[in-house]
Amino acid sequence: MILQAIRKKQPLVHSITNYVVANFQANGLLAIGASPVMADELHEVEEMVSIASALLINIGTLNERTKESMLLAGKKANTMGIPVILDPVGAGATAFRKKTVQHLLAQVKFNLIRCNVGELAAIANVRWQQKGVDSGNGSIAITDEAKKIAQQYNCIVIVTGEKDFITDGVQSQWIAGGHHQMTEITGTGCLLSAICGAALVVGNDPFTQLADTLMTYKKIAENAKMSTKYIGDFQITVLNELHRLSQEGEK
Repeated sequence: MILQAIRKKQPLVHSITNYVVANFQANGLLAIGASPVMADELHEVEEMVSIASALLINIGTLNERTKESMLLAGKKANTMGIPVILDPVGAGATAFRKKTVQHLLAQVKFNLIRCNVGELAAIANVRWQQKGVDSGNGSIAITDEAKKIAQQYNCIVIVTGEKDFITDGVQSQWIAGGHHQMTEITGTGCLLSAICGAALVVGNDPFTQLADTLMTYKKIAENAKMSTKYIGDFQITVLNELHRLSQEGEK
């Protein structure tokens, strides 16, 4: 099981992430035996990423300082062969976010883009009405556009939602399941991106490793809902399920 493989490998995931989710993201990584570090200071990101197993770039609370840190860390990771994940939070919400994502994609080689449908639309330049950092509303051919982006940037693209879609531009898979309460907790998508970073370093089949991660995350949501009633308990149970499955596997 992918979470057990991560626990055995104990990767260090360097996350240049947003302050809304940093604690939940760190606790989620710790729950599966990975090590989190959230360094975003311009003067240390290159040194920090050089000892990491994977780099996550999450633009949730983007500013000019962290933008420069993301670029430096991403380029350093590329030179060292460290996988880089992009979580383009709210990419279409403002011109600054969209321009930053375009710049990052032009300057850094990403192994994975993990986004929602609104963020996919922004990257693909499809007309879309984004609602802040939420996915918003519009019309897009997810399979076609995700494949195009995967081919354009030579990476894997994951589009999460009620059903998740994963593609490397050639092979593709839809993954059903989960529970809508995952969308009522801040940071579940951001945590998934970090876990995907950890998953990328535990084998030699990135597509399968990430598809397994998505299926496991859907199962965690289902298990959490079965044993909880209130949203606060649900959040804690997600962490508990990550911990349990990484130790015991699905029974």
